[in-house]
Amino acid sequence: MSDDRKTPEQRAQMTDIERLRHSAAHVLATAILKIWPEAQFAAGPPVENGFYYDLELDHRISPEDFEKIEAEMKKEVKANHTFDRIVVPRDEALSMAQRGVLGALGERPQPSKFKLDIIKNIPEGEEISLYRNGEFTDLCAGPHVMRTGNIGAFKLTHVASAYYKGDEKNPQLQRIYGTAFKNKTQLDEYFAMLEEAKKRDHRKLGKELELFTFDDDVGPGLPLWLPRGAAIIDELEKLARETEFAAGYQRVRSTNLARESLYIKSGHLPYYKESMFPPMVLIEEKDAACRIELQRRIDEAQSYMNAQKVTDQEIQSESGADIEWLLKFAGAASDANNFEAQLQKLGDRYYLKAMNCPHHHKMYAALPRSYRDLPLRLAEYGTCHRYEQSGELFGLMRVRSLQMNDAHLYMTPDQFESEFNAVNEMYLNYFKLFGIDKYLMRFSTHDPTKLGQKFVDEPKLWKQTEEMTRNVLKNSGINFVEVPNEAAFYGPKIDVQAWSAIGREFSIATNQVDFAQPRRFNLVYKDRDNTEKTPLCIHRAPLGTHERFIGFLIEHYAGNFPLWLSPEQVRILPIGDEAPVLDYARAIQNELRAHQVRCELDSSTDHIKAKIANAEQMKVHTMLVIGNRDLEANAVSVRVHGKGNLGARAKSDVIAEILDSIAQRKP
Repeated sequence: MSDDRKTPEQRAQMTDIERLRHSAAHVLATAILKIWPEAQFAAGPPVENGFYYDLELDHRISPEDFEKIEAEMKKEVKANHTFDRIVVPRDEALSMAQRGVLGALGERPQPSKFKLDIIKNIPEGEEISLYRNGEFTDLCAGPHVMRTGNIGAFKLTHVASAYYKGDEKNPQLQRIYGTAFKNKTQLDEYFAMLEEAKKRDHRKLGKELELFTFDDDVGPGLPLWLPRGAAIIDELEKLARETEFAAGYQRVRSTNLARESLYIKSGHLPYYKESMFPPMVLIEEKDAACRIELQRRIDEAQSYMNAQKVTDQEIQSESGADIEWLLKFAGAASDANNFEAQLQKLGDRYYLKAMNCPHHHKMYAALPRSYRDLPLRLAEYGTCHRYEQSGELFGLMRVRSLQMNDAHLYMTPDQFESEFNAVNEMYLNYFKLFGIDKYLMRFSTHDPTKLGQKFVDEPKLWKQTEEMTRNVLKNSGINFVEVPNEAAFYGPKIDVQAWSAIGREFSIATNQVDFAQPRRFNLVYKDRDNTEKTPLCIHRAPLGTHERFIGFLIEHYAGNFPLWLSPEQVRILPIGDEAPVLDYARAIQNELRAHQVRCELDSSTDHIKAKIANAEQMKVHTMLVIGNRDLEANAVSVRVHGKGNLGARAKSDVIAEILDSIAQRKP
């Protein structure tokens, strides 16, 4: 909790809705104490889309309790109590906590134990404040709304368990979640959005539309893309290739694993080690004999140790030296990790690639570079593997295997602004293509107190590159917010937040500035004055990863993809099974497939209504219904998913329109 604790400056930047929800958490605590006065409260911050409060209570709160808790909350809101701020000295705050006053309706026999701990973690010299609403007094830095009556509409949503400060060594608390809005209309709209989100859930639709699957034998977080999902991937890769080619990018390919030394040089070890899969130890053929001998000696040592028949006389005999070594090794071999430790001394350690950048830096370094070669833009849809914690895995949004729309741009300092702007323009063009109307760029900076720990220890370069990035964002007029302490370890970054068609927020792309790795890899270029200089580097991934971006698109479109992106673009539905009609249908299918259109033919014996229903269920974009009349008129009857029957039209016109819509990537 102390590491995540907001500074007074950060709290002062709370939005109006965050203040409202923070206030709602205090009203929640007040209501719970009215019902269970013995409850002990920890922390109750606003969070995305709501608030929560952690508490310790023998009674296990369940959703069945929500109605009576909400009834007490409504009484507190109706009473319209003011939120009064009270500043107290540290010793008085500690005294109040000892008397059980904090997080309570008055003095109690038991101390406010969590509040005591929180006070001890408040830095010396920082102001300590309390807030009081009605009978309830809480240790809190604020801010709040003026009165409880300003809270508007609220609802409790669910209850979970959480360790105090997120540490399993600490007590396990109950966490009560809720949400609050300015009025009931906004509250109702939010829950309507949640219901729509359930229908659009990419995990649900991904299964129904046969896009991807997960399998226990393959492993958690490792998606398998089925043919229909792979079709979407192909379209996104094609889009990226065409866009990047037009922007002067060059495509490269890198390996899926590399020696440990590469990631030590890049700085990902140790900074990023927790997110990487454990290393593999590869022993070359020349070391194979060593491995066999090592295993033989361990087996002998264990045998001697287990038999316990070694005597002093044997040790002093001619073979005593060998036996003494075996005894010594036997003690070491009792450690289960010793064998692996010995093996690792023999072989090379390799890691699965968690990021593409070190590989691209090596490609830059493979050839001598001049200022005339810059900017150099290397692009790759590279496969990476990251060890996400099992509890954090979530469908396609958090996976352990991912294909990233990655590129690294190497440039001189005076090229930075134009390159950074060009990357941002690429983002905006993609947003327009996919109908993303609401987005926000989060500009993440470093924390000077964590240099050398979380961030590379280059204070001057941090200040310089953050100022450059900030100026570009301001000059371009792009909507952004600045977020401290969330930069990449090697430089400031932009995380792109986008909102889907139903208003759900996703983090889908990134744009990062890197001043550290080019130095680490000794990347240089010859400048105009013939001196060697280090380039700046931009890491960018406007389409993010296939996994996360497709997950977003599934929910954004509700599975109703535009024609160019649809897994199955056209399905031909013959009426009946007469040979002339089927031949005509196959001819149309062949013509469309000759133009790379994903077109299928339903030649089953199902009634036409069933064929249409099956195609609609799979959200096929365009259905061409063909009967004897269509055959005679050289026409097709067109249906579009979500729009219904559009009537019969000339076959040539329909095919031309389909091809044009795909080529233009029309929405």
